[in-house]
Amino acid sequence: MVFFELFANNPNIVHVDAGKALFNEGEDGHLMYVLTTGTADVIVNNRVVETLQHGNIVGEMGLVSPGPRSASVLAKTDCQFVAIDEKRFLYLAQQTPFFATQVMRVMAERLRALNQIVAPRQVA
Repeated sequence: MVFFELFANNPNIVHVDAGKALFNEGEDGHLMYVLTTGTADVIVNNRVVETLQHGNIVGEMGLVSPGPRSASVLAKTDCQFVAIDEKRFLYLAQQTPFFATQVMRVMAERLRALNQIVAPRQVA
């Protein structure tokens, strides 16, 4: 099963016009999103750290641990995102263990990538 297919019938679609933000760093966050159409940049401290494409998730930290967003998401093109609230997240995690593993994998990869930006390894 393709990760994106889990969200194909979700009616909670959020439209974001090119140049507009899905959310901003520091805002309260409690939803996760799946990008279904378009491309968007993830920005931390005014620096693009990732470009999202079809099927990518974002906002997963705010869903797992609600609080201030650690990044901004800015649409590069007109975008559509599927909003995932805690109830749907728990349902998907219970019904599809692959889903929970993928979310954890994304979180781990992003943490590693940010660690490389903040404290790159020194090569002797």
